[in-house]
Amino acid sequence: MPENVNPKDLLELAVRLADEAGRLLVQERPRDLGIADTKSSPTDIVTVMDQRSEKLIVEGILAERPDDAILGEEGSDRQGTSGVRWVIDPIDGTVNYLYEIPLWGVSIGVEVDGVTVAGVVEIPMLRETFTALRGDGAYRNGEAIRAYSAQSEGKPVPLERALIATGFGYAAQRRAVQGEIVADLLPRVRDIRRGGSAALDLCSVACGRVDGYFERGAKPWDLSAGALIAQEAGAKVGGLHGAAASDEMTVAAAEGLFEALCGFLEGHDAARDS
Repeated sequence: MPENVNPKDLLELAVRLADEAGRLLVQERPRDLGIADTKSSPTDIVTVMDQRSEKLIVEGILAERPDDAILGEEGSDRQGTSGVRWVIDPIDGTVNYLYEIPLWGVSIGVEVDGVTVAGVVEIPMLRETFTALRGDGAYRNGEAIRAYSAQSEGKPVPLERALIATGFGYAAQRRAVQGEIVADLLPRVRDIRRGGSAALDLCSVACGRVDGYFERGAKPWDLSAGALIAQEAGAKVGGLHGAAASDEMTVAAAEGLFEALCGFLEGHDAARDS
C-alpha cells in the first residue's frame, strides 16, 4: 500500500461524491432528457446527465487527490502517479434513467496498485447505498449484508431453485446468442431477471435479492465497485474456465451455485458472439 493512502478515506470520498452525483441526477434531471450521443450501437446511449455526473465526480476527486488516475465510462482517462485509480460509472443503467425506471445507480470503485480496495454503488431512487472495503465486509445503508437470499436460509441454492439476473449487450448478433442461452437456461432455474444495470445486479447478489448473475460485455466501470461488494458479501465473482471476471463473461453467486452456473455457461459456449 502506498504511503498516505488509507482505503477508509478513499471510501469516504467515494461515498460523498456518489451521493452528490445521485442528488444531481435526481434534482436536476431535465423534463425532456435528450440523448447526447451513442457509442457502440444506436441502443448504447449517453445522456447529458451522464456527462454532468462524471464531471462532478472527477472534479471532486481531483480537488482532493490531484495525483490519482481516473477511468470513467464517459471518456475520463487520466494517468496518475499515486498508485490510486478511480473507476467511475456516472449512471449505470442509463436506459433505465432515460425511461424513468428506478433501477439505476452511480458506481465508484477505487484501486490501489491495480487491486480494488473500496467501492460504492449509490441507488438514489431506492434510497440504497452499497459499500465495501476489501477485507471488511459489505454493507447496505450501513448494515452488513450476505450473498444468500432469505429463501435459502443461509444455505447454497441449487441451480433449479435459483433466481438469476443477467444483462444483454448492444450488438444485435450478440443479443441473438444471449437470447438463445437464456431460453435454454430459463426452464432450468426458478426464474430470470433483467434489471438493466450490472452494478445493481452485483449488489442484488450481495444482499440476496437474487441468487446469481451473469453477463457478457460488462466493462470495468460496470464491475469495479459491484464486484467488490459482492465478494465482500461472500459471493464468488469470476469468469468461465477459471478466468477473472471481464467483458468476456462475469459470473457472481455464492459457492456451489457459482460452479453450477459456470458449468451451464461453459457447456453452452456462452462467451461466443455467433
